[in-house]
Amino acid sequence: MKRIIASMLAVLLASCLLPVLFYHGTAVLLQKDLNTAARGFWQELTSPPPPSEPEPPLPQDQAEPTPSPEATLVPIWDAGTKQVIQVPLREYVIGAVASEMPQSWPDAALQAQAVAAHTYLLYRRDHADPVALNGAWLSADPGQRQGFMTDSVLRSYWGTHYDANYARLSALVDQVLHTILTYDDAPAAASYFAISNGKTEASQNVWNESLPYLQGVDSSWDKNAEGYATTVSFSSSQMHNALVTGLDLKPDGFRPEEYFSDFAYTDAGYVASLTVCGQHVLGTVLRSVLHLRSSCFTIAWDGTAFQITTYGYGHGVGLSQTGAMAMAQQGSTWQEILEHYFPGTRLTTIE
Repeated sequence: MKRIIASMLAVLLASCLLPVLFYHGTAVLLQKDLNTAARGFWQELTSPPPPSEPEPPLPQDQAEPTPSPEATLVPIWDAGTKQVIQVPLREYVIGAVASEMPQSWPDAALQAQAVAAHTYLLYRRDHADPVALNGAWLSADPGQRQGFMTDSVLRSYWGTHYDANYARLSALVDQVLHTILTYDDAPAAASYFAISNGKTEASQNVWNESLPYLQGVDSSWDKNAEGYATTVSFSSSQMHNALVTGLDLKPDGFRPEEYFSDFAYTDAGYVASLTVCGQHVLGTVLRSVLHLRSSCFTIAWDGTAFQITTYGYGHGVGLSQTGAMAMAQQGSTWQEILEHYFPGTRLTTIE
């Protein structure tokens, strides 16, 4: 009887202890697994990833996909620091528009400028001399606010208005960032300048390259612009020195009133060429030598000095920024502005 009772008690005790032992063992194993998992999780966070396999080379007939504007880095030659800087394309377009137009101008004018700047950048990418600018697509001087301004320059330039100006301009740029002008399925030479003489100039008269969409259009609005006509004076000695050093001419055998003659003009009214001290000189060359605002100019000797009056400001080819502003004020869209100044081009969406 005692043996039976002892056996029953042993079975009962075992049935009570087994769940406890099983629970304890499971808890120990579970805690061990959690610790291991935790160590693995933190190792994944803190350890460098394993080296990846190299990408297989693309087949010869398969090109790299074109990066989106947001992902593109633009190499710009900084004329101030004499270095190539890498700028995100979106930042470049914002900085270019800010450098080229006042932020108070109408939305359509700013957006037309954004598309032109983006397009011209890609045109320079396709035509840039890889040696001349150390691989950069074009040159700018952010420190002097010429051509493009970096974000740090914009913060200094705009000061307390930075947040509001940047918010407005970046929103306008984002609306057109995926649009460029093309001709024959390639980015167009969408050049731009400040003020025309009332008509834009043909490209071959400035750069010796005739482009069908840059043959000059009406821009009569520009004649009402501030700074449209500007007169500068050169003394006899100043002009003498400029012609000697800039053109290697010998003015000594000529009286001042004989220096300039035989003016010839382009269809748009800019000076194509003239005779300077007996030598044939292009109007664009004299403009560069004398640092004139435009190659649309007159020269008169008043007995004591040369009076040179220029009409417009800039090379005169492509988008007149003043004309774009005037068109926008009259209700034109940015598309209509670009169609006017670049006839024959097509607005193209890029991904």
